[in-house]
Amino acid sequence: MSQNVYEPHNHSACVRHAIQEAQALCEEKGARLTRVRLRVLELIWQSHKPVGAYELLPLLAQEGFNSAPPTVYRALDFLLELGLIHRLSTINAYVGCNRPHGSHPVCFFICNCCGRAQELENDKLRAMTRQVEALLGVTVEQQMTELSGVCPACREHTTPETSGEHCCHDH
Repeated sequence: MSQNVYEPHNHSACVRHAIQEAQALCEEKGARLTRVRLRVLELIWQSHKPVGAYELLPLLAQEGFNSAPPTVYRALDFLLELGLIHRLSTINAYVGCNRPHGSHPVCFFICNCCGRAQELENDKLRAMTRQVEALLGVTVEQQMTELSGVCPACREHTTPETSGEHCCHDH
């Protein structure tokens, strides 16, 4: 299992590892990790919260990159195609992929309060995918399940009076 974003850890190490993985994968596939693609990947990984494309625009502009929407979407498409990021369709945002080498069934838990997302992968997800393939005679090319709820830290800071409100504690 990947690092639990809901527990304290060295986030800088997560980002460094993701960038090293991306560079190795691009080299292996002969793909070009341009400065803007690399920066988009870094910005996505610098937060455990999913990042929307339009959130990236001002961040790139501050650093002197072309911040036109097509530039960002081309970078996102490149990163998606290589499996370096995932798109969470329920919230139209992007997160880094913990296992960019090869396709894999994945499930995300997204906290409704703080917005952090945790990638999960286990043998039961793979088994379920194989069962669907056998039952329907199909080939599953991508499996993405998104679950939402309240993470342990937000649950700890939620009282009956604040239930349903957005979490406002520090993470």
